[in-house]
Amino acid sequence: MPPKPSTPTAARAGGRHRKTKAQNPALRRMAVLAVTAPVAGTILSGTSAFAADKDVSKTASVAELDAAEQKIADNLNTRVQDTRLGTNLSGVVIDSASDKLVWGHNATTALMPASNTKLATATAALTVLGPNHRLTTKVVYGDGTLTLVGAGDRTLTTDDLDALAKDAVAGLKAAGLTSVKVRIDDSLFPEPTLANGWNTGYYPDSVAPVRALVVDSHNVDDTSLDAGGVFAKLLAERGVAVDGGVTRGVVGKGDVPVAQHTSDKLSTVVKQMLKVSDNDIAESLLRLTALGAGQQPTFENGTAVVRQVLTRYGVSLDNFEIHDGSGLSRANRIPAQTIADILDVTADPRYSQTLKYIVDGLPVSGEAGATLGPEWGRFDTADSSCAVGQVKAKTGTLTGAIALSGFTKAQDGRWKVFSFIENGSTANAADIKDALDGLAATVNGCWA
Repeated sequence: MPPKPSTPTAARAGGRHRKTKAQNPALRRMAVLAVTAPVAGTILSGTSAFAADKDVSKTASVAELDAAEQKIADNLNTRVQDTRLGTNLSGVVIDSASDKLVWGHNATTALMPASNTKLATATAALTVLGPNHRLTTKVVYGDGTLTLVGAGDRTLTTDDLDALAKDAVAGLKAAGLTSVKVRIDDSLFPEPTLANGWNTGYYPDSVAPVRALVVDSHNVDDTSLDAGGVFAKLLAERGVAVDGGVTRGVVGKGDVPVAQHTSDKLSTVVKQMLKVSDNDIAESLLRLTALGAGQQPTFENGTAVVRQVLTRYGVSLDNFEIHDGSGLSRANRIPAQTIADILDVTADPRYSQTLKYIVDGLPVSGEAGATLGPEWGRFDTADSSCAVGQVKAKTGTLTGAIALSGFTKAQDGRWKVFSFIENGSTANAADIKDALDGLAATVNGCWA
């Protein structure tokens, strides 16, 4: 496979986000965090470094195309007529450095974006919580009971629980205790509900009910009790009997910490979410982002914070509507122009300290283990195989909605931002994806 494309961040020389003198990213990060503190009656309010940027236009510039760009535009105008794409497609291509509009096709028409929604979720999570944020799962003891306390860490594993059990058992045995009750506390998140646009058919395969405790990404109806059961078994294997079944409750004031596990950095978690398009991680991040902004961790508050963050980056929210963090909602509507603008922000050098992990986490065409890999039948046709290793993009797939949005370096040596969102085609999903891969190869210029 050809080498992965280098990040577009380094190649940017200007653009609609750039000012004459860019602010130090660390200072900007501090300013963003300052406005995410709880403020009565507001979300992400107050004066910040973003305030100066709010009037920056996010509309792609209109300029004369050079010969290479005109070829891209001409080919795309022909290829979007592909019957596999149906008649409802929103698409746009922008030069990342100059923000010149290279091509647009119903670019501001809002369509169901599927998992392209995760780009907005990741942007908000990294901005509000910070790329170095970690989640701490705890075990506390009180009145003969060990309580496993969930932190919203969707990456928690059995090995992590075993390490917690080892530390807890050492403390119990030192105190002369050989039996204990086990309880789980997942009160960080409220009782799971369906998002607007979800149906119960999503449970538990496409997404599990969103709870604050889960192990090994088990998609079951009650991930918290499931994790508690695994923890109880590990305690028993280490010589401490568990009295009765696992129960649900809330940590008492007198309970004392006996063990804890700290997750990877948020930057790593975001990259994992994007590489494999993990719906469960996305929904946990949406709630954690709401909490980080001082709000209750609900679908409504989480998506409100996403909107606030995008607005402060200068992303237009015209025709923008989201109801979840994963993109499973069939009520979500986002234009290709907005998706491209979000991607453009993530590649902006001013924000790279915070948002570069989104670019890093995008699947690479032909990369095994990610959603653009050969195991998914991507970039394997005569039209698109030339772009293997040359495209970084987020996929999106729902019944009746397929999307592909990302970056590629075109034949002129300049990075292009593209977004293609298709709704309603009656063609086979694999054929639609092949057609979208061909459009990305067209932007790259290898399918000339």
